[in-house]
Amino acid sequence: MLRPRRQAPAAGWRRAVYVVSGGTLALPPSAAELGRRQLVALVKTPITGCRKVAFVSRKGGVGKTTTCLLAGHTFALHRRDRVVALDANPDAGTLGYRLQRESGETIATLLHDRAALSRYADVRAYSSQAESGLEVIAGADAGDGDGLERAAVREAVALLERHYNLVCLDTPAGVLSPAAQGVLDAADQIVLVSPTGLDGARAASSTLDWLQAHGHERLAASAVAVLNAVRGEPREVDLDRVEAHFASRCRACVRIPWDPHLETGAEAELDELQPGTREAFLELAAAIACEFAEPAVRRS
Repeated sequence: MLRPRRQAPAAGWRRAVYVVSGGTLALPPSAAELGRRQLVALVKTPITGCRKVAFVSRKGGVGKTTTCLLAGHTFALHRRDRVVALDANPDAGTLGYRLQRESGETIATLLHDRAALSRYADVRAYSSQAESGLEVIAGADAGDGDGLERAAVREAVALLERHYNLVCLDTPAGVLSPAAQGVLDAADQIVLVSPTGLDGARAASSTLDWLQAHGHERLAASAVAVLNAVRGEPREVDLDRVEAHFASRCRACVRIPWDPHLETGAEAELDELQPGTREAFLELAAAIACEFAEPAVRRS
């Protein structure tokens, strides 16, 4: 019996009018704002049980860890359920250094103590939480990762999926290491991160070939490809053709712009990104979430 209230504009001059008028004047949203709301609605797609999303690349240094982290931030910010990012790199991964650390624990200590971790509060002591709500479990320290084998990664994911709705998995570069194999065993879907150069794009495309040839056809077909650190200046590489190639092989392909905030390799926060980069990560999260309504990959 109450009059419906219009949703406040998120930004722009419509937002300014809304604020100045004390909320009494809410202009209809623009087409861009309607599009953004649709993306947010997709990001909030309900998950039955737990969904495990692996971020993979054939080469190192292409922004895979940063993509995993910021996609996790985006999910946690909009979903407000339990979202965790796990660094499954056995060689001193850097995911835990991309936010303010609350805990000195790592995946190695999580696995060491796993028999005593029966509640969410127990596992929470091994993670650091960002303002977005994303939790991060750091990778093994140098010298502690020798035991991070295929079965160990699967056990870590099995522990986390009992307490979280969404697990983002940061993998070591390549797909042949035991840790990477463990991630692929556990993953319901993958995000394939590629640089914009031809060498990197070829390596990413060959990763899809490998997945299809080694029993991961479903992961390859439902993958979301990311062209990372796209710059605005003219290039010799035709990015439209590169994007079309991955769009034909994957479920979606998203471009992430180059952003100066990510150049330093320090802590990465959504609020510090340029607006276009934040929107690109929202688009990426929405593309990933489109698969949440599908059944998870069944494994023997």
